[in-house]
Amino acid sequence: MSKRQILLLSSSRLAGFDYLEHAKEQIEGVLKPKQVKTVLFVPYALKNYDSYTKTVSDALSKWGYKVEGIHEHSDPVKAVKSSEAVFIGGGNTFVLIKTLYEKNLIETIRERVLEDHIPYIGSSAGTNVATISIHTTNDMPVTYPPSFDALKLVPFNINPHYLETDPNTKHRGETRDERIGEFVDYHKISVLGLREGTAVFVDGDKTSLVGPFPAKLFKGTGETEELPPGSDLTFLC
Repeated sequence: MSKRQILLLSSSRLAGFDYLEHAKEQIEGVLKPKQVKTVLFVPYALKNYDSYTKTVSDALSKWGYKVEGIHEHSDPVKAVKSSEAVFIGGGNTFVLIKTLYEKNLIETIRERVLEDHIPYIGSSAGTNVATISIHTTNDMPVTYPPSFDALKLVPFNINPHYLETDPNTKHRGETRDERIGEFVDYHKISVLGLREGTAVFVDGDKTSLVGPFPAKLFKGTGETEELPPGSDLTFLC
């Protein structure tokens, strides 16, 4: 039976690894069960679509996958509807979500992933747009999207590149934890702080934390909890 396959990476790069190399096992774990041969890449979060798509193609082609940039298609909605898998890369989340709205891709991607069960891979900004909203991105609002509402592939928010404050720092400005806490206080929505090298993996009805590091959960109640590697996150869904 077909089931949902969603991989939400904190980042495409990790110190000591080539581009996407640290997530090779996780990516293949999403693509191989669906016998994916061609991945539709969405480069809208950066300006140079061709260069960005080539970077992803160079990485995935080594593992036997062909990569097509959505911008290479005259009809992006049709491209998503005929795709085997969708990968949305990182960059600026505000630019990304604005472009997805402009090209009428929000509902199409959501339908393909949640109803047709094609694999979805997101990294950084691509992870942000897979959640309830983009409110917990780290990016600067360099443009104004029509809405902060995102794809809603998972029913919680994520803060990619999560990094707690060094206890020895002399900086006394607002911390990442305080900023996420402020969002939670207003919206009562749980936020998962994903450290570099970690990801959320949705495999059918089960959701888990993958990668070698823990994640920090900011609960909608205002409490926080450290979740060890391999934690079952199904309760968030």
